[in-house]
Amino acid sequence: MTKGKLKTVLWAVLPLALGLALRLWYVLHAGRIEGDTLIYGSIAKNWLKLGIYGFTFGIDIPKPTLIRLPGYPLFLAFCFRIFGFDRYVPIMYVQCVIDLCTCLLISTLAGRLFGRRAAQAALWLSALCPFTAIYAAAPLTETLTLFTIALTFYSLERWRAAGADFNRWLAVATLSMAYSVLLRPEQGLLPATVVPAMIWIIWQNSGLHLSLSKLRPIAIAAICVVLPLIPWAIRNWRTFHVIQPLAPRSATDPGEAIPTGFQHWYRTWAIDFASTEQIYWNYDSTDLRVADLPNRAFDSEDQYAETAALFSDYNQKDNATPAFDRRFEALAKQRVQTHPLRYYLVLPVARLANMLFRPRPEMMQIGLDWWRWHVYRGKTLLAYASAALNLAYFLLGAVGLWLWRKRGLSPHSALAFAMVAFVVLRCALLLTLDNSEPRYTLELFPLIIVWAGCIFAPSATHGAATS
Repeated sequence: MTKGKLKTVLWAVLPLALGLALRLWYVLHAGRIEGDTLIYGSIAKNWLKLGIYGFTFGIDIPKPTLIRLPGYPLFLAFCFRIFGFDRYVPIMYVQCVIDLCTCLLISTLAGRLFGRRAAQAALWLSALCPFTAIYAAAPLTETLTLFTIALTFYSLERWRAAGADFNRWLAVATLSMAYSVLLRPEQGLLPATVVPAMIWIIWQNSGLHLSLSKLRPIAIAAICVVLPLIPWAIRNWRTFHVIQPLAPRSATDPGEAIPTGFQHWYRTWAIDFASTEQIYWNYDSTDLRVADLPNRAFDSEDQYAETAALFSDYNQKDNATPAFDRRFEALAKQRVQTHPLRYYLVLPVARLANMLFRPRPEMMQIGLDWWRWHVYRGKTLLAYASAALNLAYFLLGAVGLWLWRKRGLSPHSALAFAMVAFVVLRCALLLTLDNSEPRYTLELFPLIIVWAGCIFAPSATHGAATS
Protein backbone atom coordinates (compact mmCIF):
# COMPACT_ATOMS: atom_id res chain seq x y z
CA MET A 1 0.00 0.00 0.00
CA THR A 2 1.37 3.38 -1.00
CA LYS A 3 1.82 6.18 1.48
CA GLY A 4 -1.05 8.13 -0.10
CA LYS A 5 -3.47 5.20 0.09
CA LEU A 6 -2.45 4.49 3.69
CA LYS A 7 -3.16 8.11 4.60
CA THR A 8 -6.57 7.90 2.93
CA VAL A 9 -7.42 4.71 4.82
CA LEU A 10 -6.37 6.26 8.12
CA TRP A 11 -8.48 9.33 7.40
CA ALA A 12 -11.45 7.00 6.93
CA VAL A 13 -10.76 4.70 9.88
CA LEU A 14 -10.48 7.44 12.49
CA PRO A 15 -13.90 9.11 11.95
CA LEU A 16 -15.56 5.71 11.57
CA ALA A 17 -13.98 4.49 14.82
CA LEU A 18 -15.09 7.62 16.65
CA GLY A 19 -18.52 7.36 15.04
CA LEU A 20 -18.84 3.76 16.22
CA ALA A 21 -17.79 4.77 19.73
CA LEU A 22 -20.42 7.54 19.73
CA ARG A 23 -23.17 5.15 18.64
CA LEU A 24 -22.17 2.47 21.14
CA TRP A 25 -22.20 5.08 23.90
CA TYR A 26 -25.74 6.01 22.90
CA VAL A 27 -26.77 2.34 22.93
CA LEU A 28 -25.39 1.92 26.46
CA HIS A 29 -26.58 5.24 27.91
CA ALA A 30 -29.47 6.50 25.76
CA GLY A 31 -31.10 3.39 24.31
CA ARG A 32 -34.89 3.63 24.18
CA ILE A 33 -37.34 0.77 23.88
CA GLU A 34 -40.79 2.33 24.09
CA GLY A 35 -43.58 3.86 22.07
CA ASP A 36 -43.38 3.09 18.37
CA THR A 37 -40.61 0.54 18.99
CA LEU A 38 -43.03 -1.68 20.89
CA ILE A 39 -45.69 -1.20 18.21
CA TYR A 40 -43.32 -2.34 15.48
CA GLY A 41 -42.02 -5.14 17.70
CA SER A 42 -45.49 -6.42 18.49
CA ILE A 43 -46.41 -6.52 14.81
CA ALA A 44 -43.18 -8.38 13.97
CA LYS A 45 -43.69 -10.98 16.74
CA ASN A 46 -47.30 -11.68 15.83
CA TRP A 47 -46.32 -11.91 12.18
CA LEU A 48 -43.77 -14.59 13.03
CA LYS A 49 -45.72 -16.46 15.72
CA LEU A 50 -49.29 -16.29 14.47
CA GLY A 51 -49.02 -15.23 10.86
CA ILE A 52 -51.07 -12.12 11.74
CA TYR A 53 -49.88 -8.66 10.79
CA GLY A 54 -51.27 -6.91 13.83
CA PHE A 55 -51.63 -7.08 17.58
CA THR A 56 -52.91 -9.59 20.12
CA PHE A 57 -55.19 -8.94 23.07
CA GLY A 58 -56.01 -11.23 25.94
CA ILE A 59 -54.92 -14.80 25.28
CA ASP A 60 -53.53 -14.41 21.77
CA ILE A 61 -56.70 -12.84 20.33
CA PRO A 62 -55.44 -11.38 17.02
CA LYS A 63 -56.34 -7.94 15.74
CA PRO A 64 -55.01 -7.13 12.25
CA THR A 65 -53.71 -3.62 11.63
CA LEU A 66 -52.62 -1.33 8.81
CA ILE A 67 -51.32 1.59 10.87
CA ARG A 68 -47.69 0.79 10.04
CA LEU A 69 -46.14 -0.22 6.73
CA PRO A 70 -44.40 -3.62 6.67
CA GLY A 71 -40.85 -2.43 5.94
CA TYR A 72 -39.58 -2.06 9.50
CA PRO A 73 -41.57 -4.96 11.02
CA LEU A 74 -39.97 -7.10 8.30
CA PHE A 75 -36.53 -5.95 9.45
CA LEU A 76 -37.42 -6.64 13.10
CA ALA A 77 -38.81 -10.06 12.23
CA PHE A 78 -35.53 -10.95 10.52
CA CYS A 79 -33.58 -9.77 13.58
CA PHE A 80 -35.90 -11.63 15.97
CA ARG A 81 -35.21 -14.82 14.02
CA ILE A 82 -31.49 -14.36 14.62
CA PHE A 83 -31.32 -12.80 18.10
CA GLY A 84 -34.59 -13.98 19.67
CA PHE A 85 -37.85 -12.22 20.48
CA ASP A 86 -37.67 -8.89 22.30
CA ARG A 87 -33.87 -8.79 21.99
CA TYR A 88 -33.70 -5.14 21.00
CA VAL A 89 -30.13 -4.32 22.06
CA PRO A 90 -28.54 -6.53 19.35
CA ILE A 91 -30.80 -4.74 16.87
CA MET A 92 -29.33 -1.45 18.04
CA TYR A 93 -25.84 -2.81 17.32
CA VAL A 94 -26.96 -3.81 13.82
CA GLN A 95 -28.33 -0.31 13.33
CA CYS A 96 -24.97 1.14 14.40
CA VAL A 97 -23.34 -0.72 11.52
CA ILE A 98 -26.06 0.34 9.08
CA ASP A 99 -25.70 3.97 10.15
CA LEU A 100 -21.94 3.87 9.60
CA CYS A 101 -22.60 2.47 6.13
CA THR A 102 -24.82 5.51 5.58
CA CYS A 103 -21.89 7.71 6.56
CA LEU A 104 -19.69 5.96 4.00
CA LEU A 105 -22.30 6.45 1.28
CA ILE A 106 -22.61 10.15 2.12
CA SER A 107 -18.83 10.53 2.09
CA THR A 108 -18.39 8.65 -1.18
CA LEU A 109 -21.12 10.67 -2.88
CA ALA A 110 -19.53 13.93 -1.70
CA GLY A 111 -16.19 12.66 -2.99
CA ARG A 112 -17.59 11.88 -6.42
CA LEU A 113 -19.16 15.32 -6.64
CA PHE A 114 -16.50 17.51 -5.04
CA GLY A 115 -13.27 15.54 -4.55
CA ARG A 116 -11.31 13.76 -1.82
CA ARG A 117 -11.24 16.58 0.71
CA ALA A 118 -15.01 16.91 0.50
CA ALA A 119 -15.33 13.17 1.08
CA GLN A 120 -13.20 13.39 4.20
CA ALA A 121 -15.18 16.35 5.55
CA ALA A 122 -18.51 14.64 4.84
CA LEU A 123 -17.33 11.49 6.60
CA TRP A 124 -16.41 13.42 9.72
CA LEU A 125 -19.64 15.42 9.67
CA SER A 126 -21.83 12.33 9.22
CA ALA A 127 -19.96 9.98 11.55
CA LEU A 128 -19.99 12.47 14.43
CA CYS A 129 -23.46 13.90 13.87
CA PRO A 130 -25.22 13.24 17.20
CA PHE A 131 -28.70 13.86 15.80
CA THR A 132 -28.62 10.92 13.41
CA ALA A 133 -26.26 8.74 15.47
CA ILE A 134 -28.53 8.63 18.51
CA TYR A 135 -31.33 7.00 16.51
CA ALA A 136 -29.17 3.93 16.06
CA ALA A 137 -29.96 3.38 19.76
CA ALA A 138 -33.70 3.30 19.07
CA PRO A 139 -35.35 0.48 17.11
CA LEU A 140 -37.27 2.85 14.85
CA THR A 141 -37.43 3.45 11.11
CA GLU A 142 -35.06 6.44 11.08
CA THR A 143 -31.73 4.61 10.70
CA LEU A 144 -32.92 2.47 7.81
CA THR A 145 -34.66 5.42 6.16
CA LEU A 146 -31.47 7.50 6.23
CA PHE A 147 -29.60 4.56 4.71
CA THR A 148 -32.06 4.22 1.82
CA ILE A 149 -31.91 7.95 1.09
CA ALA A 150 -28.10 7.95 0.97
CA LEU A 151 -28.02 4.74 -1.08
CA THR A 152 -30.59 6.06 -3.57
CA PHE A 153 -28.73 9.27 -4.33
CA TYR A 154 -25.36 7.52 -4.42
CA SER A 155 -26.74 4.95 -6.85
CA LEU A 156 -28.30 7.70 -8.95
CA GLU A 157 -24.90 9.35 -9.36
CA ARG A 158 -23.20 6.02 -10.18
CA TRP A 159 -25.92 5.24 -12.71
CA ARG A 160 -25.47 8.66 -14.35
CA ALA A 161 -21.71 8.27 -14.50
CA ALA A 162 -22.03 4.78 -16.02
CA GLY A 163 -23.97 6.12 -18.98
CA ALA A 164 -27.54 6.05 -17.67
CA ASP A 165 -28.18 2.61 -19.15
CA PHE A 166 -29.97 -0.37 -17.68
CA ASN A 167 -27.31 -1.51 -15.19
CA ARG A 168 -26.82 -2.65 -11.62
CA TRP A 169 -26.87 0.90 -10.22
CA LEU A 170 -30.33 1.49 -11.59
CA ALA A 171 -31.40 -1.76 -9.94
CA VAL A 172 -29.84 -0.72 -6.62
CA ALA A 173 -31.55 2.68 -6.73
CA THR A 174 -34.87 1.01 -7.53
CA LEU A 175 -34.61 -1.49 -4.67
CA SER A 176 -33.55 1.26 -2.29
CA MET A 177 -36.52 3.48 -3.20
CA ALA A 178 -38.95 0.56 -3.01
CA TYR A 179 -37.82 -0.40 0.49
CA SER A 180 -37.75 3.23 1.60
CA VAL A 181 -41.44 3.58 0.69
CA LEU A 182 -42.17 0.40 2.66
CA LEU A 183 -40.53 1.97 5.71
CA ARG A 184 -42.46 5.23 5.85
CA PRO A 185 -45.35 6.45 3.65
CA GLU A 186 -43.90 9.93 3.11
CA GLN A 187 -40.83 8.34 1.53
CA GLY A 188 -42.86 8.29 -1.65
CA LEU A 189 -41.23 11.71 -2.05
CA LEU A 190 -37.96 9.91 -2.82
CA PRO A 191 -39.04 8.29 -6.11
CA ALA A 192 -41.18 11.35 -6.83
CA THR A 193 -37.96 13.38 -7.09
CA VAL A 194 -35.47 10.76 -8.27
CA VAL A 195 -37.48 9.33 -11.18
CA PRO A 196 -37.88 12.77 -12.88
CA ALA A 197 -34.14 13.29 -12.35
CA MET A 198 -33.50 9.99 -14.15
CA ILE A 199 -35.63 11.17 -17.07
CA TRP A 200 -33.67 14.44 -17.09
CA ILE A 201 -30.38 12.50 -17.21
CA ILE A 202 -31.62 10.40 -20.14
CA TRP A 203 -32.69 13.59 -21.92
CA GLN A 204 -29.28 15.20 -21.29
CA ASN A 205 -27.50 12.17 -22.71
CA SER A 206 -29.82 11.79 -25.71
CA GLY A 207 -30.47 15.38 -26.72
CA LEU A 208 -32.96 15.57 -29.56
CA HIS A 209 -32.78 11.79 -30.06
CA LEU A 210 -34.80 10.90 -26.96
CA SER A 211 -36.95 7.84 -27.61
CA LEU A 212 -39.34 5.61 -25.72
CA SER A 213 -36.82 2.77 -25.81
CA LYS A 214 -34.34 4.89 -23.84
CA LEU A 215 -37.02 5.69 -21.26
CA ARG A 216 -38.00 2.05 -20.86
CA PRO A 217 -35.50 1.36 -17.99
CA ILE A 218 -36.92 4.32 -16.06
CA ALA A 219 -40.47 3.09 -16.58
CA ILE A 220 -39.48 -0.37 -15.36
CA ALA A 221 -37.78 1.16 -12.32
CA ALA A 222 -40.86 3.25 -11.47
CA ILE A 223 -43.10 0.19 -11.74
CA CYS A 224 -40.76 -1.85 -9.54
CA VAL A 225 -40.88 0.84 -6.84
CA VAL A 226 -44.67 0.49 -6.71
CA LEU A 227 -44.81 -3.31 -6.99
CA PRO A 228 -44.15 -4.10 -3.28
CA LEU A 229 -47.14 -1.94 -2.35
CA ILE A 230 -49.55 -4.03 -4.43
CA PRO A 231 -49.67 -7.10 -2.12
CA TRP A 232 -49.95 -4.72 0.85
CA ALA A 233 -52.89 -2.92 -0.78
CA ILE A 234 -54.56 -6.24 -1.67
CA ARG A 235 -54.14 -7.46 1.89
CA ASN A 236 -55.70 -4.26 3.25
CA TRP A 237 -58.64 -4.59 0.88
CA ARG A 238 -59.24 -8.23 1.78
CA THR A 239 -58.83 -7.62 5.53
CA PHE A 240 -60.44 -4.20 6.00
CA HIS A 241 -62.27 -3.59 2.69
CA VAL A 242 -60.53 -0.24 2.23
CA ILE A 243 -58.24 1.09 -0.49
CA GLN A 244 -55.05 1.82 1.42
CA PRO A 245 -51.77 1.29 -0.51
CA LEU A 246 -49.69 3.05 2.15
CA ALA A 247 -50.52 3.78 5.80
CA PRO A 248 -53.24 6.19 6.96
CA ARG A 249 -52.21 9.69 7.95
CA SER A 250 -54.23 9.34 11.16
CA ALA A 251 -52.41 6.12 12.18
CA THR A 252 -55.76 4.48 12.93
CA ASP A 253 -57.34 1.29 11.69
CA PRO A 254 -60.67 1.35 9.81
CA GLY A 255 -63.57 1.84 12.20
CA GLU A 256 -61.51 3.61 14.85
CA ALA A 257 -62.60 7.12 15.80
CA ILE A 258 -60.41 9.99 14.62
CA PRO A 259 -60.51 13.04 16.93
CA THR A 260 -60.64 15.56 14.10
CA GLY A 261 -62.07 18.29 16.33
CA PHE A 262 -59.29 17.92 18.88
CA GLN A 263 -56.66 17.87 16.12
CA HIS A 264 -58.19 20.97 14.55
CA TRP A 265 -58.08 22.79 17.89
CA TYR A 266 -54.52 21.62 18.53
CA ARG A 267 -53.36 23.11 15.22
CA THR A 268 -54.67 26.54 16.28
CA TRP A 269 -51.87 26.98 18.81
CA ALA A 270 -49.29 24.13 18.79
CA ILE A 271 -45.68 24.75 17.77
CA ASP A 272 -43.13 22.80 19.81
CA PHE A 273 -42.41 19.17 20.63
CA ALA A 274 -43.28 19.67 24.31
CA SER A 275 -46.92 20.22 23.30
CA THR A 276 -46.81 17.08 21.17
CA GLU A 277 -45.77 14.95 24.14
CA GLN A 278 -47.80 16.67 26.86
CA ILE A 279 -51.06 17.24 24.98
CA TYR A 280 -51.27 15.60 21.54
CA TRP A 281 -50.10 12.12 22.53
CA ASN A 282 -51.96 12.14 25.85
CA TYR A 283 -55.40 12.75 24.41
CA ASP A 284 -57.67 9.74 24.92
CA SER A 285 -55.17 8.10 27.27
CA THR A 286 -54.53 10.27 30.34
CA ASP A 287 -55.32 13.61 31.97
CA LEU A 288 -54.67 16.91 30.22
CA ARG A 289 -53.45 19.94 32.15
CA VAL A 290 -54.34 23.51 31.30
CA ALA A 291 -51.00 24.50 32.84
CA ASP A 292 -49.24 22.71 29.97
CA LEU A 293 -50.86 25.01 27.42
CA PRO A 294 -48.96 28.12 26.25
CA ASN A 295 -50.59 31.55 26.40
CA ARG A 296 -51.21 31.49 22.64
CA ALA A 297 -53.78 28.70 23.21
CA PHE A 298 -56.22 31.35 24.50
CA ASP A 299 -57.40 34.52 22.80
CA SER A 300 -59.40 35.82 25.78
CA GLU A 301 -60.30 35.17 29.40
CA ASP A 302 -63.57 33.60 28.27
CA GLN A 303 -61.70 31.24 25.97
CA TYR A 304 -59.37 30.26 28.82
CA ALA A 305 -62.35 29.48 31.03
CA GLU A 306 -63.99 27.49 28.25
CA THR A 307 -60.83 25.47 27.62
CA ALA A 308 -60.30 24.84 31.35
CA ALA A 309 -63.89 23.59 31.69
CA LEU A 310 -63.44 21.33 28.70
CA PHE A 311 -60.24 19.84 30.15
CA SER A 312 -61.89 19.38 33.54
CA ASP A 313 -64.81 17.47 32.01
CA TYR A 314 -62.47 15.37 29.92
CA ASN A 315 -60.22 14.51 32.89
CA GLN A 316 -63.18 13.07 34.78
CA LYS A 317 -63.48 10.42 32.06
CA ASP A 318 -60.07 10.26 30.29
CA ASN A 319 -62.16 9.29 27.31
CA ALA A 320 -62.26 11.08 23.96
CA THR A 321 -65.96 10.82 23.23
CA PRO A 322 -67.61 12.36 20.13
CA ALA A 323 -69.17 14.97 22.42
CA PHE A 324 -65.75 16.17 23.53
CA ASP A 325 -64.56 16.22 19.94
CA ARG A 326 -67.48 18.45 18.93
CA ARG A 327 -66.63 20.86 21.72
CA PHE A 328 -63.00 21.02 20.58
CA GLU A 329 -64.17 21.60 17.01
CA ALA A 330 -66.37 24.51 18.06
CA LEU A 331 -63.46 26.05 19.96
CA ALA A 332 -61.17 25.53 16.96
CA LYS A 333 -63.56 27.23 14.53
CA GLN A 334 -63.85 30.20 16.86
CA ARG A 335 -60.06 30.58 17.01
CA VAL A 336 -59.55 30.15 13.26
CA GLN A 337 -62.20 32.75 12.44
CA THR A 338 -60.52 35.20 14.80
CA HIS A 339 -56.99 34.69 13.43
CA PRO A 340 -57.04 32.92 10.04
CA LEU A 341 -53.55 34.13 9.05
CA ARG A 342 -52.10 32.71 12.25
CA TYR A 343 -53.74 29.31 11.61
CA TYR A 344 -52.99 28.94 7.91
CA LEU A 345 -49.55 30.55 7.69
CA VAL A 346 -47.82 31.61 10.89
CA LEU A 347 -48.27 28.44 12.93
CA PRO A 348 -47.38 25.95 10.13
CA VAL A 349 -44.19 27.90 9.39
CA ALA A 350 -43.41 28.13 13.12
CA ARG A 351 -43.86 24.35 13.51
CA LEU A 352 -41.54 23.70 10.58
CA ALA A 353 -38.92 26.11 11.93
CA ASN A 354 -39.22 24.45 15.32
CA MET A 355 -38.58 21.02 13.82
CA LEU A 356 -35.62 22.32 11.84
CA PHE A 357 -33.78 24.58 14.25
CA ARG A 358 -34.74 24.05 17.89
CA PRO A 359 -32.75 21.67 20.13
CA ARG A 360 -33.45 17.98 19.55
CA PRO A 361 -34.07 16.75 23.11
CA GLU A 362 -36.54 13.98 22.24
CA MET A 363 -33.86 11.25 22.49
CA MET A 364 -31.60 12.90 25.05
CA GLN A 365 -32.01 12.98 28.80
CA ILE A 366 -33.14 16.61 28.66
CA GLY A 367 -36.47 17.88 29.95
CA LEU A 368 -39.06 19.11 27.49
CA ASP A 369 -38.89 22.50 29.19
CA TRP A 370 -35.11 22.53 28.65
CA TRP A 371 -34.93 26.34 28.76
CA ARG A 372 -35.61 26.47 32.54
CA TRP A 373 -32.08 27.23 33.73
CA HIS A 374 -32.95 27.12 37.43
CA VAL A 375 -34.20 23.53 37.01
CA TYR A 376 -31.71 21.92 34.62
CA ARG A 377 -28.63 24.20 34.51
CA GLY A 378 -26.07 21.95 32.77
CA LYS A 379 -28.72 20.30 30.61
CA THR A 380 -29.99 23.71 29.58
CA LEU A 381 -26.51 24.53 28.32
CA LEU A 382 -26.44 21.16 26.55
CA ALA A 383 -29.73 22.01 24.86
CA TYR A 384 -28.41 25.36 23.63
CA ALA A 385 -25.23 23.66 22.41
CA SER A 386 -27.40 21.13 20.58
CA ALA A 387 -29.34 23.94 18.90
CA ALA A 388 -26.11 25.69 17.89
CA LEU A 389 -24.64 22.50 16.43
CA ASN A 390 -27.86 21.73 14.58
CA LEU A 391 -27.90 25.25 13.12
CA ALA A 392 -24.26 24.85 12.10
CA TYR A 393 -25.10 21.74 10.06
CA PHE A 394 -27.87 23.56 8.22
CA LEU A 395 -25.69 26.60 7.57
CA LEU A 396 -22.86 24.44 6.23
CA GLY A 397 -25.31 22.67 3.96
CA ALA A 398 -26.80 25.95 2.71
CA VAL A 399 -23.38 27.49 2.02
CA GLY A 400 -22.21 24.31 0.30
CA LEU A 401 -25.28 24.21 -1.93
CA TRP A 402 -24.78 27.88 -2.82
CA LEU A 403 -21.12 27.22 -3.73
CA TRP A 404 -22.12 24.19 -5.79
CA ARG A 405 -24.55 26.31 -7.77
CA LYS A 406 -22.10 29.20 -8.09
CA ARG A 407 -19.33 26.98 -9.42
CA GLY A 408 -21.62 25.19 -11.85
CA LEU A 409 -23.84 22.16 -11.34
CA SER A 410 -23.17 20.46 -14.68
CA PRO A 411 -22.91 17.50 -15.24
CA HIS A 412 -24.72 16.92 -11.94
CA SER A 413 -27.67 19.26 -12.51
CA ALA A 414 -30.26 16.47 -12.46
CA LEU A 415 -28.83 15.07 -9.22
CA ALA A 416 -28.84 18.54 -7.65
CA PHE A 417 -32.43 19.04 -8.78
CA ALA A 418 -33.51 15.77 -7.17
CA MET A 419 -31.75 16.57 -3.89
CA VAL A 420 -33.18 20.07 -3.61
CA ALA A 421 -36.64 18.90 -4.68
CA PHE A 422 -36.62 16.20 -2.01
CA VAL A 423 -35.78 18.75 0.69
CA VAL A 424 -38.37 21.26 -0.55
CA LEU A 425 -41.16 18.69 -0.87
CA ARG A 426 -40.42 17.23 2.54
CA CYS A 427 -40.56 20.66 4.15
CA ALA A 428 -43.83 21.35 2.31
CA LEU A 429 -45.24 18.11 3.68
CA LEU A 430 -44.16 19.01 7.22
CA LEU A 431 -46.13 22.25 6.92
CA THR A 432 -49.30 20.15 6.86
CA LEU A 433 -48.63 18.18 10.06
CA ASP A 434 -50.44 18.70 13.35
CA ASN A 435 -47.61 17.73 15.67
CA SER A 436 -44.08 19.05 15.74
CA GLU A 437 -41.41 16.33 15.99
CA PRO A 438 -37.75 17.14 15.25
CA ARG A 439 -37.09 13.59 14.03
CA TYR A 440 -39.22 14.31 10.95
CA THR A 441 -36.37 16.50 9.63
CA LEU A 442 -33.62 13.90 10.08
CA GLU A 443 -34.11 12.78 6.48
CA LEU A 444 -32.58 16.08 5.36
CA PHE A 445 -29.21 15.42 7.01
CA PRO A 446 -27.68 13.06 4.40
CA LEU A 447 -28.20 15.73 1.76
CA ILE A 448 -27.09 18.77 3.75
CA ILE A 449 -23.91 16.91 4.75
CA VAL A 450 -23.18 16.12 1.10
CA TRP A 451 -23.70 19.80 0.26
CA ALA A 452 -21.50 20.84 3.18
CA GLY A 453 -18.68 18.84 1.62
CA CYS A 454 -18.57 21.36 -1.25
CA ILE A 455 -17.15 23.98 1.14
CA PHE A 456 -14.01 21.89 1.51
CA ALA A 457 -13.59 21.22 -2.20
CA PRO A 458 -10.83 23.05 -4.12
CA SER A 459 -12.43 25.21 -6.79
CA ALA A 460 -10.22 23.73 -9.49
CA THR A 461 -11.49 20.20 -8.93
CA HIS A 462 -15.09 21.08 -8.18
CA GLY A 463 -17.72 19.72 -10.50
CA ALA A 464 -15.38 17.36 -12.32
CA ALA A 465 -17.28 14.42 -13.71
CA THR A 466 -16.46 11.04 -12.28
CA SER A 467 -17.16 7.64 -13.65
